[in-house]
Amino acid sequence: MWIDPREAERTFGEFAEEYLAAIRPRLADGTMAKYQSHLDNQLLSQWSDWPLIGIFNSYVEIEKWVSELHEDYAESTVASVFASFSTVLNAAVRARLIPASPCSGIRVTSGEYAPERLVASPVQGLRAAMRLYESGLGLSGFVLCLADLYTGCRWSELAGQQKHEYDEINKAIGVLAPLKEVGGVLKKYGKTILETEIPTPPPGRQRGAAARKGRTKTPAGTRWVQLPPSIAVFYELLMDSHRHPFVFTTPEGRPWRRSNFRQRYWRPAWDGVSPDDSTAKDHVPAVLPWFTFHEGRHTHATWLVEDGVAEVARRARLGQKMKGVARVYDHVTDPMRQQIIDGLEARWNASLLGLTATERARLTGWFPHLGPVITRLVIERGDGKDELISRSSPVDH
Repeated sequence: MWIDPREAERTFGEFAEEYLAAIRPRLADGTMAKYQSHLDNQLLSQWSDWPLIGIFNSYVEIEKWVSELHEDYAESTVASVFASFSTVLNAAVRARLIPASPCSGIRVTSGEYAPERLVASPVQGLRAAMRLYESGLGLSGFVLCLADLYTGCRWSELAGQQKHEYDEINKAIGVLAPLKEVGGVLKKYGKTILETEIPTPPPGRQRGAAARKGRTKTPAGTRWVQLPPSIAVFYELLMDSHRHPFVFTTPEGRPWRRSNFRQRYWRPAWDGVSPDDSTAKDHVPAVLPWFTFHEGRHTHATWLVEDGVAEVARRARLGQKMKGVARVYDHVTDPMRQQIIDGLEARWNASLLGLTATERARLTGWFPHLGPVITRLVIERGDGKDELISRSSPVDH
């Protein structure tokens, strides 16, 4: 293949901007924001004035640059930045500006084992939900924590839930248009959320790039997720408790921003306060230190595995597509769906039994309808019906 040496002298900065401008209409807002951030903060400062052919012939310089990135950023960030760098150079190859990508063969990560994901037990999840209730969030924080564990939905999918996206007959939430935060701006249905405007679905059927704006992470992510009956009761109570279009809101009635919720409420609920100093005045023991909102999704998936749910049903609930020939031949049936709901309901019952008497009294003070439920469960357990807790992971008291 013949490469025009004059074209190969084009600078990385010039070509990168031209390439991103060409693909911008087809990219999701979040993806474009990621590319632009990497370009502005890491790539142009190093490579902006370099000719593409110069980068192609500078393998050692690229290795040195990657090593310098590791000094300032986490390994996952370095991998993401390098992927953007590689994407631009691969585009330069396809544009016949350089003969091959110089990124091939460069080791970006150290190869260390990924940290093991945490899995919460049902009673740990309930205790964290109770702490969120007491933190000032009330019912909203309580239900958001339970929804994380009992649906396996992503943060954006739950934070973006609106009242009209709930199927009251089937007790299911519709994951149709997640709440996305791009450059500090919240978007729903691909439109910026304004204080004076309620975001609504676009009228009619859209095509092309317009149809992809505001979509779920993948086509399989667009789905209905049925709630266990007991969790559906709380979800409906929450919807009836306020007039805001979003189901989960800040105390001021605005849509949540992830970092604000995580730092102010989620971390204290799970990590406790001065957890290692039992003599401290503000001492609150940890529930499960460092447990993240996304690990609620891992927890949900693990619960389904423990309950023997078929992979096709697990993936459908989590919004993931099956791989290989199973995509064609494996299908979700009503008995599979019922198995999921029965298993989750059993775990909720186990979490109630796992609380101390003091915790149960506090919980029934908030939600009187749980009083008869807990009484029945305690009586049944006393009668030897231990199967109520057989599906629960070990709980901490």
